[in-house]
Amino acid sequence: MLKIETFVVNMIQENCYIVSDETHETVIIDCGAFYDNDKERIKAYIEKNKLVPVHSIFTHGHFDHIIGSKFLFDTYGIKPEISAKDTDLYYDCEKQLNDFVGLNINLQLPNINKIIDDKYKIKFGTHTLSVISTPGHTPGGVSFYCKEENVLFSGDSLFYCSVGRTDLPGGDGNVLIEMLKQNILTLPEETTVFPGHGCATSIGFEKENNPYISTL
Repeated sequence: MLKIETFVVNMIQENCYIVSDETHETVIIDCGAFYDNDKERIKAYIEKNKLVPVHSIFTHGHFDHIIGSKFLFDTYGIKPEISAKDTDLYYDCEKQLNDFVGLNINLQLPNINKIIDDKYKIKFGTHTLSVISTPGHTPGGVSFYCKEENVLFSGDSLFYCSVGRTDLPGGDGNVLIEMLKQNILTLPEETTVFPGHGCATSIGFEKENNPYISTL
């Protein structure tokens, strides 16, 4: 059974997920840890539960989701895994920080370890996460789905009663809605959705109540 711990981090209040099972092998999703307190909370949780991080994976390349990749590499030796279509965003993290929050910082993020697409499987312990293509918020946006546990990590594609913004460079509202319709709303209604910001929801609830997709 999966154990999912949520850490709300950085100035954008992004959700970083620590996902583990009974083997203690662990996947860290969208580590946006920026402040020292963000990093210390994550480290303390991993140490307390004797977890072994084996994957650092990202739903997309916006700075608030990837800025902790250096912390994960320096602390646990795991390099980032991200879609090829968002590698430019990943390596442009310093400019994003400057443009969005006015910070001029030399980050030196680690090189990308693996390029992920919808054929890629993320294996840890006794579990597997499938990669689902959900572009629109960014060109290379993906979601991570665990079929055996009915759990989806949607990044910034689907939120509680909302969807990701598409007015940023590389965004496309029509693509996002079409990908949600094809790839996400077809999942079982009981699937729990853990988004990149805000509270968890479910596929069934969003199909009934989300104003952006309930009429599809």
